[in-house]
Amino acid sequence: MRIVFLGTPAMAVPPLRALVEAGHDVALVVTRPDKRRGRGGALRPSPVKQAAVELGLPVTDRIDDVLDLDPPAELGVVVAFGRLIKPHVLDRLPMINLHFSLLPRWRGAAPVERAILAGDETTGVAVMAVEEGLDTGAVYDEAEVAIGPDETADELRARLVDLGTDLLLGVIENGLDVKRVQEGESTYARKLEPAELELDWRRAAEELQRVVRVGPARSTWRGRRLRVLRSSVGPDRGLEPGQLDGTAVGTGDGTLVLMEVQPEGRPRLPADAWVRGARVRPDDRLGL
Repeated sequence: MRIVFLGTPAMAVPPLRALVEAGHDVALVVTRPDKRRGRGGALRPSPVKQAAVELGLPVTDRIDDVLDLDPPAELGVVVAFGRLIKPHVLDRLPMINLHFSLLPRWRGAAPVERAILAGDETTGVAVMAVEEGLDTGAVYDEAEVAIGPDETADELRARLVDLGTDLLLGVIENGLDVKRVQEGESTYARKLEPAELELDWRRAAEELQRVVRVGPARSTWRGRRLRVLRSSVGPDRGLEPGQLDGTAVGTGDGTLVLMEVQPEGRPRLPADAWVRGARVRPDDRLGL
């Protein structure tokens, strides 16, 4: 099948490679423009553009270029594209989207993160029709998965990408037969704001653990930034919020046991090594 692929981040690369390996004619790849990053502000391509160049595929950052293909494409495949596709394009080219939730729950930009932060026990991946509304299209295929109690957003996303890639190939192979029309109450997975990753030690340890799993979670130590990269929930030790007892930190309910941290200006390291060097005083608190 002659396909246009629209995607941007690293999570969209495996589906692109799988389409090529399956023998589909990827006539054009659409991704975001190169961005200036790092020291010196050098222009850097998106992960999808890097993969497309490696695969010898034509790349553009202009969505309307899909309308100029000759011969025209038969289908557009969207994976984490991050930009709106306007109606005049959808009128000319049918498109399907690989979305990382069980719709209509968690429509929007951050479904994996929102599922974890909400404490959902299950989520899934769906291949759906792209239409003008935000993630409102009919579902062609889907699969449900359990969310591990300590699974990070990156780990869950990787599992969903693998599963979703197989679903995507199956839908293209078997035809766009609607499995179901979305019904029921929808929830919106808005993009995370930096403030949502700040650890408020007055919250319950289980809630803080979800923030760490989404990451990178942030706190402060003696006025300097401290990232909490891995942790676990521990029993109540009678600690005040933010108070350290070894690697255990007091919270509003229970303790959060630090496993890996990154102090400002330093590499990541085991939390017990950081605690040994921190020389904790009785009045010290995280978050102050």
